[in-house]
Amino acid sequence: MSDLADLTAQMREFTEVRDWGRFHDLKSLTLALVGEVGEVAELVQWLPAEEAGGTAEGSHLRERLGEELADVLLYLVRLADVSGIDLAAAARSKLEANSQRFPATTNLGVAPVRD
Repeated sequence: MSDLADLTAQMREFTEVRDWGRFHDLKSLTLALVGEVGEVAELVQWLPAEEAGGTAEGSHLRERLGEELADVLLYLVRLADVSGIDLAAAARSKLEANSQRFPATTNLGVAPVRD
């Protein structure tokens, strides 16, 4: 079993044991995910880019960032599970599509632009 599949199973069990499934619909999980992403942004929003990038081992920022990123991942995994999406397969497919859309030969060092 992959790490992602194992994490999905653990989140499903965590939810079921607490009878939280009735709260875990597409809308509610999406809003929870957005809230957690906001908490990640809050940690770095007023830091200079160099300081935000310097999350040194053992720093308070690194610890908090890890906690909030874990929340984002857990809500994302749960949202995919509730939606019936194989998140790993979807990510692989998206990465392949992006490699076709943005070939390295013509996009080296160029910020991607959405059409």
